[in-house]
Formats: sequence, structure tokens, C-alpha cells
Amino acid sequence: MTEKRYYKVGGHVIEVELAEPWHFKALSPKEAEVAEKLRAGEDLGVIPVPADKLDDLALNREITGKDAIKGDRYGLDFSQYAPFEVAESAPLMTLRVQYERPEWLVKAEEEKAWRQVVRVDEVPPFYEGRVLDGRIIYEFYPAEDVSAGIFVIEEDYKTGTYYPREKMGPRVTMFQVNTVLMILYTFAAAPYNTLLLHSSMVRLDGKANLFFGVSGTGKSTHSRLWLEHVKGCDLMNDDNPIIRFDDRGTLIGYGSPWSGKTLCYRNVSAPVRALVRLEQAPENRINRLFTLDAYASVVAASSTIRWNRRIMDALIPTVERVAMTVPCYHLGCRPDAEAVEVCKNGINES
Repeated sequence: MTEKRYYKVGGHVIEVELAEPWHFKALSPKEAEVAEKLRAGEDLGVIPVPADKLDDLALNREITGKDAIKGDRYGLDFSQYAPFEVAESAPLMTLRVQYERPEWLVKAEEEKAWRQVVRVDEVPPFYEGRVLDGRIIYEFYPAEDVSAGIFVIEEDYKTGTYYPREKMGPRVTMFQVNTVLMILYTFAAAPYNTLLLHSSMVRLDGKANLFFGVSGTGKSTHSRLWLEHVKGCDLMNDDNPIIRFDDRGTLIGYGSPWSGKTLCYRNVSAPVRALVRLEQAPENRINRLFTLDAYASVVAASSTIRWNRRIMDALIPTVERVAMTVPCYHLGCRPDAEAVEVCKNGINES
């Protein structure tokens, strides 16, 4: 027996199917209330700070400590997806979660029949990416030599199945489900003028501004400074917003269920005003980027599978279109209010 739910993210419908014993954990009354507010796009005042300092209205706030999951060993917490839930609809992509592994996968594990294409083992969580007969296979390790489960993407790149290890509880399993959903979204949505961008996104005067850069450059800090110093500004997403060209050729920024440590899961969208690459600097200065510089900045911020030529071939035209049609900037900055003023003025003057 299975349970199914549907979520519309960045204009694309995701189908999630959980096979017994896994099931969707019921929302608490407070979570349901907050989810409805976020579904309506309401701003709950969440700012980019660590999760343990967020307001108690933030979604998932009640799910802390082991006591919260006692008696529900197989309930998966999809509360961050609740603001995006829709009625049954034709999905672009489907994720299944189940224990039982097909014979071909069991045999492949025993014989190590696949070809390894990537391995990340510097810091946990570790993972390996493999290829076998047109399928993409990921294995995740929350700790060294401890497998959490295996994720298989089928040849259509729109269907995936996650097989948790039997000893993995709902917390670890849900963490990996979040990861595999982002991976599957990247694969499935790439041909549809869509990018999952590693950035922080704020809205001002009905337009979205996205801030990105290498880890540690202060994306969340810069967004927080906008919220503190620019009247009428609100946070749309703080880690993985989605950008997509609509049918009229307008680049739209969307909130998503994936927002890193900041629990900002708002079902909101707005036309993109600017993309800003941040870099720490001794003084605040902004410059417009063009052609190759703009392209390089956007592709570096895109969540993609760089070793997979098929995905890169689908993604590159969208990156090129973004770089050619949407204002892109480089902001050398300090973490202060002046950086916000320099950035805002630079965007407005171009």
C-alpha cells in the first residue's frame, strides 16, 4: 500500500509516493496553521539566522528532540512541503520511497557492477554517484562507512526511487529525501528553462533580487541587512530558490521547500530584478557584469550535475539566456548597511 502527495514547486509538479511502512507524518495544528499562511505567501518575519534562533511560528519549530517522533517510527515529516501541496495533478517528476529493492539493484550492489563518476568524502554527509545501464545511482553516508540508503534515477531523468537502509530512522531518511528531491528536481526541470540557484532571495517593490557567491561570502548576512535597512523588503528564500522563464519570456523567482538553515518555505514568486554575486572586500563597490562574466557567475551558482553532459546541455541555454537578458552584478562588500545602499543604488541606476 502506498500514500501519494503532490507539490507544485517553481511551476513544476512533484509527485511523492511513500510505500509501507513509510507514511506522511500528520501536521500538528500549529504546523497546519503556519503552512496555510505560507501557502498564501504571508511573510512571517523569518530572517536569515540559525534555526535555533527563529521565531516559534517558523514551520518545523515543534519538531525538536527525539520525543517528537516516539511512536511514529516511519512517519516522514513533509511539513516544509505543505505550503506547496496541490491536488492530484500530472507530475513532471516522481519520487518513490520504499524498502524493497529490485533484483537488479541487489545484484549490482553485490557485484559492484556500476561505474563511479563522483565521490564526495571531505566532510559528511558523504556520497558516491554511479552510472549503470543509463541509470544514475547515488549512495549516501551520514558517517564514514555507514550507508543511509541508495537513490536511483531512471533513464527518463524524471523518475527516482530512494531505498533507505532499514536501520535508518525518520530523521536521517527525511534528510536524505530532501537531498534526493533537489537532485531529482535538477535533473527533471533542467530542460524546462528552470534553474535551482544556490542563493538568498529578497523582494522589493514586487521584484526579486538574488544574492549568491562561494560558501562563506555572506549571502544570508546580506539578505538580513536588506531586511533590516530597506523598508518594504521581505525574504522569499534563503538557500535554494528557483528561477524559471515563463511563457512570456520573463524570468520569475520562486520560493521553494529548500531553504537551508533558515526555515523560509514561502509559496511566493516575483519577476527577477537582478542577480548579484557577492565577494567580501574592504570597501563596498558594485559593477555590472556582461556576457562571459555574467554567464560564469550564474553557472557557478546553479545547482546542477556537472559531470552529466545531458543535464549540462539542457541547462546551458537557460544560463546563457539569464546572463543575456537579466541584469547581473558583482558586489564587493563589507557586512554593513552601506553595502545594502551601494547594492540597491547600483541596481536601480543600471
